[in-house]
Amino acid sequence: MTTYKDLDIYKLSHRLAVEIHKMALKLPKFEMYEEGAQIRRSSKSISTNIVEGFGRRRYKQEFIQYLIYSLASCDETKEHLQYLYDTGSLKDKEQFNYFMTGYEELGAKLSKFISAVEKGHLVRKP
Repeated sequence: MTTYKDLDIYKLSHRLAVEIHKMALKLPKFEMYEEGAQIRRSSKSISTNIVEGFGRRRYKQEFIQYLIYSLASCDETKEHLQYLYDTGSLKDKEQFNYFMTGYEELGAKLSKFISAVEKGHLVRKP
């Protein structure tokens, strides 16, 4: 592990955030600046917290803290998706399921990664 770009959690979170960004720009106009803006921010927060935490990996507790922020943003993104679907702003059930499955997978991977860092694995001095 030499850079955050080598992390599967980064790759998945970045890809999903780009896809969420594109999806949110196709929402009805009234949602573009409300729920659309919120989901864009929360989805991007996952990968940006991974990046910032990785930069602080020398300090194990700070690394873990940023990974936990990423996990919380993952949960927040799922809640925004649920709101969009429940209100009918995101009508495509297949797209909704695709994103929910992706964020469920990402959340599980983040949890495992946090556990590994807590146990002292995956932390190398830069």
